[in-house]
Amino acid sequence: MRALYPFTAIIGQDEMRLALLIAAVDPTIGGVLVFGDRGTGKSTAVRGLASLLPPMRAVCGCKYHCDPGANGSGCDDCQERGREGPLPSELVAVPVVDLPLGATEDRIVGALDLERALTRGEKAFQTGLLARAHRGFLYIDEVNLLEDHLVDLLLDVAASGENVVEREGLSVRHPARFVLVGSGNPEEGELRPQLLDRFGLSVEVRTPQDIATRVEIVQRRDAFERAPAAFAAAWQGEDEAVRAQIEAARRLLRSVDVPTSIMEQMARLCSGLGTDGLRGELTLMRAARATAALDGATTVTAEHVRGVTPLALRHRLRRNPLEEAGSTARIDRAVVEAFGA
Repeated sequence: MRALYPFTAIIGQDEMRLALLIAAVDPTIGGVLVFGDRGTGKSTAVRGLASLLPPMRAVCGCKYHCDPGANGSGCDDCQERGREGPLPSELVAVPVVDLPLGATEDRIVGALDLERALTRGEKAFQTGLLARAHRGFLYIDEVNLLEDHLVDLLLDVAASGENVVEREGLSVRHPARFVLVGSGNPEEGELRPQLLDRFGLSVEVRTPQDIATRVEIVQRRDAFERAPAAFAAAWQGEDEAVRAQIEAARRLLRSVDVPTSIMEQMARLCSGLGTDGLRGELTLMRAARATAALDGATTVTAEHVRGVTPLALRHRLRRNPLEEAGSTARIDRAVVEAFGA
């Protein structure tokens, strides 16, 4: 198996690393959008995260790797088998599925299994990428170049948590809950507002300007390309530590308290920035809670909120043509007003 560049070996992109760790701890956060310069490690970080994720428990033999403790929210087959008693389960790797730009709708949602139809005369469903990504991550590189009809499809599935296929005499419904991770270069086109709003966190990635950092990045990449297995082994200890941190944060997450005073500050912050709806506050609260869990804290503090505010609100601000400062600068000012310098 080809070695992946270690997640912990990535430097100079702390905000991107934090956003992906938050999504790993709390999948309900709504996904991560990573926009920025080419060659800044966007795809490398997402694929490196895959090797860090703790294994999950899934029903043996289920093609949707349903959760044995789903209490009726699994696929039809698991619900039917569950009536007879506890379902056998096993530990499997969390799926991280790539959705290529050239993928057809059938490849994404699934379609009639032509081989079985032609050889056995049976109508069977051939699962697509959405089925493979259930309970895992769906990664779309160059997400801003995705065709409009595929964007609409993803929006429907992301909102409902189910994939419904009605075609060629098939009628299939299966769970499809996943963390959507998209990356792209804003110079190649903007993202549709409907899809942009579906991402919980947004990261702006820039090429590091510090000379020492740039040199260190190039040296690490060169070492990895010369001896991938040895480089990955050298970072195994750091990766294991982050994996343990994710596991501990997941266990702690439900116990993390968000004081009313902190909630009021978050509400004032969102109100002052003019964010639409309440999704900003919800995402900000969840992101701050996940960050506190990663720190091993049981109470969210103002410092946790400050660290995730740009991630949760940057892409939710209305554009003001008279405002010269970008969204990040506006958020920085609002944070200082809400929490102090």
